[in-house]
Amino acid sequence: MKFGIFYEHQLPRPWNEERNDRVLVEEALEQVEAADRLGYDYLWEVEHHFLEEYSHSSAPEVFLAAASQRTKNIRLGHGIVNMLPKVNHPARVAERISSLDLISGGRVEFGTGESSARIELEGFGAGPDEKRAMWTEALAECTRMMTSDPYPGFEGQYFSMPCRNVLPKPLQKPHPPVWVACSNRDTIHLAAQLGLGALTFAFTDPEEAKLWVDDYYTTLKNECVPLTEAVNPNIAMVTSFSVHDDPEEADRRGKEGFQFFAFALAHYYLFGSQQPGRTDIWKLFQEQAAGQGISIGEEAYGGIGTPETVADHCRAFEEAGVDQTVFIQQGGNNRHDHILETLELFAKRVMPEFKERESIRHAQKAAEMAPYIEEAFKRKAQQTGNGTAPPEPPVVDSYGRSIMAGDPDAKLT
Repeated sequence: MKFGIFYEHQLPRPWNEERNDRVLVEEALEQVEAADRLGYDYLWEVEHHFLEEYSHSSAPEVFLAAASQRTKNIRLGHGIVNMLPKVNHPARVAERISSLDLISGGRVEFGTGESSARIELEGFGAGPDEKRAMWTEALAECTRMMTSDPYPGFEGQYFSMPCRNVLPKPLQKPHPPVWVACSNRDTIHLAAQLGLGALTFAFTDPEEAKLWVDDYYTTLKNECVPLTEAVNPNIAMVTSFSVHDDPEEADRRGKEGFQFFAFALAHYYLFGSQQPGRTDIWKLFQEQAAGQGISIGEEAYGGIGTPETVADHCRAFEEAGVDQTVFIQQGGNNRHDHILETLELFAKRVMPEFKERESIRHAQKAAEMAPYIEEAFKRKAQQTGNGTAPPEPPVVDSYGRSIMAGDPDAKLT
């Protein structure tokens, strides 16, 4: 099993000279450097907009680009890019993903999603009813832009674009591995049907995880029709993270931050009301914690404990077939020095046994999945047809040439 670290860039109020976005980003980059040095496999960085305190990561491609120049091996994951055309035009996404892949030496993981927060969606004039269809259309075309020379153009329901050569092309061929954010079993099932990695943000125990994993791989083997130009057969699950030899100290360092993570998530997605620039979510969280408490299933705390108990937690996920465990270590007011200590303790005391098994497991899995992936692309060819050679790209005159030719619609100002 592989291991990842996950960032929302949370910044609870109050904001001041000691706690601000500059400090937050600088500390996160130091943590990423440490994770790369210690042998963690993946860095995941979200994209969210307007979600005060919960997530200040509105330009993940900038953070990941900075991380790419301070690291050597860790995979750089968008967890996720919001693919709704009203938020990000597919061509701009293709350009940014490809550029990041080039400057990182081919280390990009292309996580995708559509958001479910009202304050975020409606901030861009989008709504909940058609967002899944928007995501499907935009993602399929975005990966075509990365692989077509030139992109032949598209007339769609949610965006249209003429023939253009979208540049640069990514280093990884045909394109970086594609994932989709999943919060329930239905979306994991859809990920398998479309040949995408499942980046799972549902906090579940290993027994439930096994059901999800089994359904994912059974579906992928039998039903997959790839949405993109490559199949990414992987399922990752997010969990809490705080490790110390004293279990009570591990709780003290990590539990409140993880509870705030869950509380703020529910505030924006389930029960909260937000007055932009005014609502104090940290204050609401403290009031809730002092009153009836924060209700999170105990299975969510499996990544908080001693090296031995956290190893047991990861081992159970591994036995369930999970390909990657992703740790939420930067939540609430979790301290920078405590995060670094956790990263180091886990890497030294827990990670080695998993690393020993991973290379063998990876090779066995690749051999097992190869014939199923081949069949998946045969199904895609049957549905779409073998196709014909694309027409020659149209000639697009510059405005100046069109003006000289007498085109009344060509104007320069």
